[in-house]
Amino acid sequence: MKNIRILYLIACFQALPLLPNAQNLWKGYENLFQPVRNYVVYQPTDPIVIDGKATESSWGKALWSDAFVDIEGSVKPNPTYPTKVKMLWDKHYLYLLAELEEPNIWAYYQQHDQIVYHENDFEVFIDPDCDSYNYFEFELNAANTLFDLFLPKPYRNGGKPLLTWDAKDFKSAVSIDGTINNPNDRDKKWTVEIAIPFESLQSETITTQIPGDGEIWKIDFSRVEWQTSIVDGRYQKKKDETSGKPLNENNWVWNATGEINMHVPERWGMLQFSEKPVNTGKVKFQMPEEEELKKILRLVYYKQNDFRTTNKQFATNLAQLAIPEMINLDSGKKIKLSLSTSGDQFSASLTTDDDQAFTINESGQLEIVI
Repeated sequence: MKNIRILYLIACFQALPLLPNAQNLWKGYENLFQPVRNYVVYQPTDPIVIDGKATESSWGKALWSDAFVDIEGSVKPNPTYPTKVKMLWDKHYLYLLAELEEPNIWAYYQQHDQIVYHENDFEVFIDPDCDSYNYFEFELNAANTLFDLFLPKPYRNGGKPLLTWDAKDFKSAVSIDGTINNPNDRDKKWTVEIAIPFESLQSETITTQIPGDGEIWKIDFSRVEWQTSIVDGRYQKKKDETSGKPLNENNWVWNATGEINMHVPERWGMLQFSEKPVNTGKVKFQMPEEEELKKILRLVYYKQNDFRTTNKQFATNLAQLAIPEMINLDSGKKIKLSLSTSGDQFSASLTTDDDQAFTINESGQLEIVI
């Protein structure tokens, strides 16, 4: 009788569905899910004057970020010229300092809201509520010309930038170690200092509050770098000999997005606010537990769009996307996925064994289910 019972228990165990390990999900999409960089930002101990010189003691105490990488990540070579940033904040502003090494500093655009990424520039992207919608972009060239805009949603989802949006009381300054627009010498670097008012991060669709201690925002930085030659004493973008069009620019970023596209806010870096004064004690970055869950739903979203590109319609079940309904996370948590599709719309849901729940739809908008 005892042997029969053991055989019965073994048979029951073998009949249970096996839960795949989450690591097996990412095949073919690994580059879109690279490790996310983070930065803990502290408060200054002296007033910050935006002059591009960063002589305040607080800037000296703040840590530099990791060096920028190619926008596609480790699949591409490291940038030719180093770039790094550091940050501070108070109840009014988020302060940024960027250092861009550059042997040939040039900038001809002088008018506000000229599209300065057509020249070498430094760019800031901010998504305060981390939902991949309603985000802000700031671009500056070495002449301190600002192009600022707001996007209600990413371009991939039909988003149209609001170019008329302006960041009220935005401050910036550039200092140059070298001479701008002079091809006859070799420059060293240009430094950008920025103060973004929290009060300016508003629109008809989002109201941004002053961040609290421990709050996390999505943020990223990009540097656009064009290949140039000198024509009649001016820098000019090099052109393809066949098409006559400018050669593709380099895109060097803080947190790689895995593709030549900055407008994927879910793949930006993470900024954690601390109310501690800078250099008075280290605060450990705390990755939100829900980020691992959100990644899985975003994988469903990416795979659904690729499936539609190939098959002219969305998948109607998870098996078509090679995604199981039940998954064991490395943490030991078990999750269940479901997919509902109707024509040009779909909704994917994720629930955990401790009653967390999230959804994502065809627009890429991810929501927490209360």
